[in-house]
Amino acid sequence: MSQTKSLNTLAYFLLIICFLLSFFSMVGISLTMDELAHIPAGFSYLYAKDYRLNPEHPPLVKDLAALPLLFLNLNFPANHPSWQTGVNNQWWFGNQFIFKSGNNPDLIMFWARIPMILLTILFCWFVYFWAKKLFGPKLALIPLIFAVFSPTILAHGRLVTTDIAASFGFLFATYFWIKFLKSPTKKNIFIAGITLGISLLLKFSLALLVPILGIITITYALLKKENKIRWLIKYIVWAIIAGIIGVVLIIWPVYAFHIWNYPIQKQVSDTQSILASHPNNLLKKTCIWMAGNPLLRPLAHYMLGLLMATQRVASGNTVYFLGTVSGGGIKSYFPIVYLLKVPLAFHLLFLIALIWILIKTLPQFTFKNCLQRTQEWIKNNFEIFSLIVIIVVYWVTSISGELNIGIRHILPTFAPTYLILTFIIKRVLERSKSNKEKLAFVSVLSLMIIWYVGSSLAAFPHYLSYFNELAGGPKNGYKYVVDSNYDWGQDLKRLQQFVKENNIQKIYVDYFGGDDVEYRLGNAWQKFDPKKEKPKGWLAISATFLQGGIGRPIRGFDQPTGYYRWLLDYKPVARAGNSIFIYYIK
Repeated sequence: MSQTKSLNTLAYFLLIICFLLSFFSMVGISLTMDELAHIPAGFSYLYAKDYRLNPEHPPLVKDLAALPLLFLNLNFPANHPSWQTGVNNQWWFGNQFIFKSGNNPDLIMFWARIPMILLTILFCWFVYFWAKKLFGPKLALIPLIFAVFSPTILAHGRLVTTDIAASFGFLFATYFWIKFLKSPTKKNIFIAGITLGISLLLKFSLALLVPILGIITITYALLKKENKIRWLIKYIVWAIIAGIIGVVLIIWPVYAFHIWNYPIQKQVSDTQSILASHPNNLLKKTCIWMAGNPLLRPLAHYMLGLLMATQRVASGNTVYFLGTVSGGGIKSYFPIVYLLKVPLAFHLLFLIALIWILIKTLPQFTFKNCLQRTQEWIKNNFEIFSLIVIIVVYWVTSISGELNIGIRHILPTFAPTYLILTFIIKRVLERSKSNKEKLAFVSVLSLMIIWYVGSSLAAFPHYLSYFNELAGGPKNGYKYVVDSNYDWGQDLKRLQQFVKENNIQKIYVDYFGGDDVEYRLGNAWQKFDPKKEKPKGWLAISATFLQGGIGRPIRGFDQPTGYYRWLLDYKPVARAGNSIFIYYIK
């Protein structure tokens, strides 16, 4: 067997490990928050061809998750008010469909998540595929290992959400766009348009591909030695053609299918209601007008989702962060979350590799012909430059936005970062002057990768609540941030098991997530309002609600806070998983 075949075999083995880790860690988790909306919405698209639910996310991921559900003979609550008269009552309908219509919730969750795991495998394979073209099969294993054992990728890659799909979409569209730039044949322009259209249907954050690909296209045209303006005009025209292909051949027909049985009057009234508070009257009126036009209404629904997504990013949410509670974005949120949620070994390896290459490079650096050499570097390493553009644009957008609910919102930057680190590692190995120096770096690299993998395996199966050593590990991560960083409702079935094993007859529960407490706990569940009462006996609280009730409000935050500070005098007797704290109050 040749070395290339052996390395490919090892890559496939790593993908199998990724599948097994995802599968077996998925089996015991409850329905998480966004799954409550995404799974029923996807089923409604394929079953009813009606897109009235969850328009703030494109359909492809939800379609993929819903495909196996078509073979389960599920009851669809078409007569429920959440479907008949409600306006995007996705949470109410989701609970009705999964828990209240005689369907098996665990069976629905299981089969809806299997396609998500397969999508994660495809994403990891694509990382390896591109890395192999950039660095060769041996070094391509490095970013594959980072992807396969990433706690964040494992956490969200097994759930019915759009985050892994978005990560795949950025790589997928950018790879084929660069291929078109380098060889602008009709075939490559067509493929670039198709892949762009598909990617734009994975998550609305992929709208950032427009400025990202715009920067990449303009830069590539200006790198031409002659006739720069002529090349720029040509590439702009080709890019517009590719965009039109994506809209006309992908987005329009996909949305046309999904609104096939969505009454036009209902679409118009829903659009009016949803956009009632949108600040841009021109965009709002345009979208409503398009919704009433039989030819344009598929694009109107896409536009509606995009407007909803951008408005949410601009308006923010309630967030617990480092002991405080606020109602908007915090500039340091994503940098600190990234620092604490990504394995420490990765941070150290990146820092060591960067310092190592700088030591090799800086002594020869001069400002003479700096601009020309930068242009040459971009031209010779255009793929790496493109990945840097993705990271910069995405990070700047995320930090400047108001939506702070989890590291998953910067997940699309992970794979580009893995590839850039591998590029630096390759340069270090190439510039090592002696075998001794190269051996020293390879030893450090091996040690960090072993630490990285070990850190991930040690977190099994609680990947959603993973935090690195800087945060004190998974058990202490809730002290810094919560929500989808730590507690997304994944441990309710583990609370159910605790209640059963301890023969608890009554337990007060304050649960954050998509699962149904009454379905899991039955008569043992006791409702309570934490802002009005201090219950005695057994008490279970999700970390998100617990920290929201303990955190100090920042100036200007006008929602109730402090209602759980009395619990600081008590220690939890147990936890369900990592995210649900269980107390016994005498």
